[in-house]
Amino acid sequence: MNRVIITLLALLLSVNAVFSQDGWKYAAGRNGIKVYSKTVADSKIKAMKAECVLDADVEEILALLMDVKAAERWVCHTKSCSLIRKVSDSEMYYHTEVSLPWPLDNRDFVTHLKVVRDARSGTVLVDAPAVPGIMPARDGVVRISHSKNQWILKPVGGGKTHIEYTLQVDPGGHIPAHVVNMFACRAPIETFGNMRKELQSRKRRKAQMQLNHP
Repeated sequence: MNRVIITLLALLLSVNAVFSQDGWKYAAGRNGIKVYSKTVADSKIKAMKAECVLDADVEEILALLMDVKAAERWVCHTKSCSLIRKVSDSEMYYHTEVSLPWPLDNRDFVTHLKVVRDARSGTVLVDAPAVPGIMPARDGVVRISHSKNQWILKPVGGGKTHIEYTLQVDPGGHIPAHVVNMFACRAPIETFGNMRKELQSRKRRKAQMQLNHP
């Protein structure tokens, strides 16, 4: 238990410099999804935070986040997503390629995902930074080597969960900062909307299976 608490604190402290609550400004919103941005020191690329409440419990959302291949259906502009190595039920490495419109090159990255649970509150922290050196870069695709990516899932009762998603990324290559910042504000609204639909679809499939196999 002590080890879990120490790990949780270490993960939270490691992102406080970028993801502290100070400086966030409302940037966009739709259908209960709110997006905020903030300036980051020594970078023209802004950090982004999105939040909403979804009609699904923490375990349902976590199962979706851990289903690597499913990201192709709901994460905005994801061309492919594949598991590299599963370390445990709470840790894995996976590769993602992101589609960008011509004339921009696609981006890809390797994520090291870790899940830490707070047994008292039921809150789950999913830390998912990009990491270098796991697999070689590919021709025609720009490798993202710096990305801080985090999900915080908090149960709010009634089978619902509050999600807070934070991201700071350097996309590399030659993309104007204002284009990246605009994309970063729009993408979470599409992604969260797709996530909501995917969770609903999973619930329907589960209910149908229970009917077929009582």
